[in-house]
Amino acid sequence: MAYAATNRSRARKDERLEARLTPAQKNLIARAAALRGSSVTEFVVASAQQAASETIKDFELLTLRDSARDTFVKALLNPSAPNAAARSAAKRYKKVMAK
Repeated sequence: MAYAATNRSRARKDERLEARLTPAQKNLIARAAALRGSSVTEFVVASAQQAASETIKDFELLTLRDSARDTFVKALLNPSAPNAAARSAAKRYKKVMAK
């Protein structure tokens, strides 16, 4: 575990990120960084990385509740027969993939 953290900190950091802030925003971020015992840069990068990961997860993860979940599971377990449009699409797909 310590090796992974050390290895990560040695990663080459060639990219820059700039932002314009109000004095109040800068003071707020600086205060939060100080409370965490980190630099403003470390705090901003860690916070942005966490927010980015959560945003990506929110958009990539499908969460269903109650009746929506039940409907989804039933559709997976008991799919309806393909209609004419689906059969036609499958034929086109097979034809393109055979090339």
